[in-house]
Amino acid sequence: MINRIGKRTAVLPEPPVITAAASAVGKKEGQGPLGDCFDLRIEDSFFGEKTWEQAESRLQRTAMELALQKAGLRPEELDCVFAGDLLNQCIGSTFGLKELNVPFFGVYGACSTMAESLSLAAMTVSGGFARRAAAVTSSHFCSAERQFRLPLEYGGQRTPTAQWTVTGAGAVILSQTGAGPRVTHVTAGRIVDPGIRDANNMGAAMAPAAYDTISAHLEDLGLEPGGYDRIFTGDLGAVGSDLLRDLFARDGTDISPVHRDCGVMMFDRKRQDVHAGGSGCGCSAAILCGHILPELLAGRLRRVLFCATGALLSTVSSQQGQSIPGICCAVAISSGR
Repeated sequence: MINRIGKRTAVLPEPPVITAAASAVGKKEGQGPLGDCFDLRIEDSFFGEKTWEQAESRLQRTAMELALQKAGLRPEELDCVFAGDLLNQCIGSTFGLKELNVPFFGVYGACSTMAESLSLAAMTVSGGFARRAAAVTSSHFCSAERQFRLPLEYGGQRTPTAQWTVTGAGAVILSQTGAGPRVTHVTAGRIVDPGIRDANNMGAAMAPAAYDTISAHLEDLGLEPGGYDRIFTGDLGAVGSDLLRDLFARDGTDISPVHRDCGVMMFDRKRQDVHAGGSGCGCSAAILCGHILPELLAGRLRRVLFCATGALLSTVSSQQGQSIPGICCAVAISSGR
């Protein structure tokens, strides 16, 4: 049996249960509008470590440990973990989770990594290849700035379209049985390249990919946007969110009543000076675990589409003048079966 609808959407025949989730964020994120939603808010960007990269690893491991604690599980009771971050060779995840001794799949989807890791973990559990699996993602403002842009000490001027990489992590535990929201569908993203070359305007680079995936998902399921209580995109920011709504408007579709963007939600743009909003794969990961899933558990949301977006660039591709392709993975999550 092929468990697919339409061209790109997988139907999970046994929807796995999200039995636990946990989030950890930095000081700036904790001061934002959703600050009280997160399980842990750290005041020190080094998190007691010697480097920012080690701090990100500890942040991710802490989110994972909190999720396991909520689920009442030991690490060895997980069959596998799907994890990723923004750093070269995913060192945030590698060094963060190595002590858990859990079978590990390293995932890179840039800022779409939480949706990608959740998709893979959900399909693995639904297909019977694991009884329990975890999806974990993190990013860190300082480690990302050092890798992708300029040293913080340089004090470079940020453009109005630039976004602030979130210091945050999210971890989700999925199981074949139990109580909690269920993952029902997964729509794989395609690489969409609008030709944007400005690394400080990633919202514009990613918005066409979000439009492509959301449109494909709705078409495959025969739904209008209102078929979901919320469609959450991952860190398009203000610029990318406006562009996404414009792209749907060309089709005669108004997505604005249900659309929310994690990059816009994370910070108070007027008060916190983050320009176009938040970014980084820890942005959508922390909001999924700290805000979206609790809303589903409380019954305030019944059905959501979680669509994290990523800008598939590297320092090498940017230095060579290449464009910034985008990607978006969509995960449908329901509060009931």
